[in-house]
Amino acid sequence: MGFDHLYDFLERLQVNNNKEWMEVNRKEYQTVRLWFIDWLTEMQERLVEIDPDYTDTNVKRSINRINNNLMFQPNKPIYKDHFGAGLDLSYHEKQNDFYLQVGLEQSFIAGGFYKPEVKVLKSIREAIDYNGEELIAIIEKPSFKKIYGDLYDDGDSLKTAPKGFPKDHEHIDLLRKKTFAVEYPLTREQILSPDFADLYIKLYKEMKPFRTYFTEAVSV
Repeated sequence: MGFDHLYDFLERLQVNNNKEWMEVNRKEYQTVRLWFIDWLTEMQERLVEIDPDYTDTNVKRSINRINNNLMFQPNKPIYKDHFGAGLDLSYHEKQNDFYLQVGLEQSFIAGGFYKPEVKVLKSIREAIDYNGEELIAIIEKPSFKKIYGDLYDDGDSLKTAPKGFPKDHEHIDLLRKKTFAVEYPLTREQILSPDFADLYIKLYKEMKPFRTYFTEAVSV
């Protein structure tokens, strides 16, 4: 069992994206899912060894459901084309975890806060106002910049300064953001490589200071 089997299952599931096929093949789905849990558990053991601040994760509960939420996305297929899970759950709302998605259309590693609730966003902006220099040093570090590039941007930043902050604030570009996250796209070749586990650990190490900054911001 390995990521090649995971991809094979997802490919057949997307061709047969219906409940009848899934019921017939549910045992195989559970086998693939359990393998993915085992792989993530091995990664967690390595992360605990290298990171004294690692937050222990219930790996089985960290994996996303394979079913799409058709109540809010009625036009989507019944089943997703990917497996996803986040480790190091350092925030109770399951944001700012170290997230891995392995899928047919999109695979990536990500972390940070994606459109957090108003209270959390306020805490993040207060941290930037107080000590934005630390965040800038993290995201402008050459090795971080090379791997993760710029902060995730889907065009939803404020057009002006958020309430309570001057328009000429030295960190106004950061304060206007509503999402504070980074992403590293993965290819199938990378995931199927025997070195993928080492790449996973490397990406975790590089993202850790970024995630720690925001964890501390919302924990005050």
